[in-house]
Amino acid sequence: MIENSNIVSFDDEKLILVDSNDNVRGYKDKIACHTGDGDLHRAFSLFIFNDAQELLLQQRSAEKLLWPLIWSNSCCSHPRKGEDYEQATHRRLKEELGIDTDLKYLFRFKYQVKYLDVGSEHELCSVYIGKSKDTLQVNPTEIADWKYISIDELNRELEINPDKFSPWLKLEWARIRQDFMGEVLELG
Repeated sequence: MIENSNIVSFDDEKLILVDSNDNVRGYKDKIACHTGDGDLHRAFSLFIFNDAQELLLQQRSAEKLLWPLIWSNSCCSHPRKGEDYEQATHRRLKEELGIDTDLKYLFRFKYQVKYLDVGSEHELCSVYIGKSKDTLQVNPTEIADWKYISIDELNRELEINPDKFSPWLKLEWARIRQDFMGEVLELG
């Protein structure tokens, strides 16, 4: 049984609607932002590496509305009304993984992907990297499973089994590989 204290994500939390230039257009409930074709809103994705330069992957909870039980990057979510990116990213690291670490901003991109007939992601997503050797305290309401994976192994898995991974992970990792691998390796 999952304790209520582990629940950190709510359908009625207010997300920040934006235009393609990240200008605020208003606020809307999370569930409404993800139904139909979705409304463009702020989001972030975090890629956390360990000392061995392995990436922390999480398998999304079976309770997730979109892409349940799919493998994804270390942590992803949304700034809420009244939060900036820094506040939101550090809040979510603590809520999902029980850790906190310095993060380096890499890039922002817009994407829209439909999941079956359930809903869509339509996000202006900021991508960050970080490094941590802290012991994880994984939140079971958000994460079904987790593992560290080498960069080479992730590249192989994405080639062989792309459907096991979230669409945003595939988009983000392709850009990281192309433009930001030096920054990843500098995390050392």
